[in-house]
Amino acid sequence: MILRPKTSRLAWLVVPLAAVLSATAGSAQQTVPFRGSNPVAPTGIPAVPLPDTPVIYDTAEGQRIRVVVVARGLANPWSLAFLPDGHMLLTERPGRLRIIRNGVLDPQPIVAGVPAVRAGNFSGLMDVVLHPRFAENQFVYLSYNKPVNEKQVTLGLARGRWNGSALTDVKDIFVAGPGTSDASRLAFAPDGTLFMSTGGGGDGAQNPATHGGKVLRLKDDGSVPPDNPFVGRPNHAPEVYSLGHRNSLGLAIHPATGDLWQHEQGPNGGDEMNVIRPGANYGWPLVSYGRTYAGPWQSAEFWRPGFERRWCSGSRPSRCPGWPSTRAIGSRSGRAMCSSAVCGRARFQAPVISSASCSTRRWRSCAANRCSSICASGSATCVRGPTGCYTS
Repeated sequence: MILRPKTSRLAWLVVPLAAVLSATAGSAQQTVPFRGSNPVAPTGIPAVPLPDTPVIYDTAEGQRIRVVVVARGLANPWSLAFLPDGHMLLTERPGRLRIIRNGVLDPQPIVAGVPAVRAGNFSGLMDVVLHPRFAENQFVYLSYNKPVNEKQVTLGLARGRWNGSALTDVKDIFVAGPGTSDASRLAFAPDGTLFMSTGGGGDGAQNPATHGGKVLRLKDDGSVPPDNPFVGRPNHAPEVYSLGHRNSLGLAIHPATGDLWQHEQGPNGGDEMNVIRPGANYGWPLVSYGRTYAGPWQSAEFWRPGFERRWCSGSRPSRCPGWPSTRAIGSRSGRAMCSSAVCGRARFQAPVISSASCSTRRWRSCAANRCSSICASGSATCVRGPTGCYTS
């Protein structure tokens, strides 16, 4: 399903309904369940039927969002890309490429040229992006879970040409090494290189010789840019741009700075918003804000020397009026959309629709005068949010 929200000033934000926007009348304080001495993670907000007519939502930042359902009946929609004519290509995780023309979903999937995938928990047919010079070359890129044999999979990056109804001349331009799977996102940089996130890292996320748990940087033909940070270094995969990632669910280029922003799903809590730097290590699984699914903390420390400092949840820079420094975040399990407003190098996370799925950190009030001075200095320990001053 696809939702089309817009603010009162008609700024548009289109998101796949992997995160269904849902409203709650209010949230009373709830008792946290425990298993022994460990808190049990919430299961999220129950899904509600999609409305037949547009719905107006109030937000924590004071903006109002008008939400319109564009398409229904989709199975695990993962990504979408706007074609120059305004039509939308959309991937479904089980392996189907769909097209929405003039606001109407074509009932027949696009079959020709779509690579065979093996769908799993986070993976299958995943991201779809257009080449920056799509008008000239008609190149479409797909990241997908590629079957290796009956039991093994890895990540593949396929490229084909869009002829208006199908993909032609499709071929893999990059295939990751063994043990690389789970979610993958794509983003073209201003210089024409292509960033590709990989999951499936586990302990291998700290191994620079493997592709799992990394952000990769490729040329548009899948080859390695000569200025990648680990080119020429022994026991380092030349495609690796950064390492120490868990499960990247969002990649976006900042429209003003050209920086690469990444949204990373943690375990129980510990979701991160990162500005990706070449050669940087973001810590997983050695350091994390979150708990393991069994309950204990993933690590005893949130940061240690040698690792890049990380921010809490976020993703795509917003183009909505009134939110110039805001990132829009889709929640996977909570069926909500959140925002993250940045203050220097600090961050404040606030729910747009519901607070139940936005509790990756525990926030409490702090003195306004202290917050003002610390926030101005770029600290990430005390931040001023749109509804007050908070510390973690």
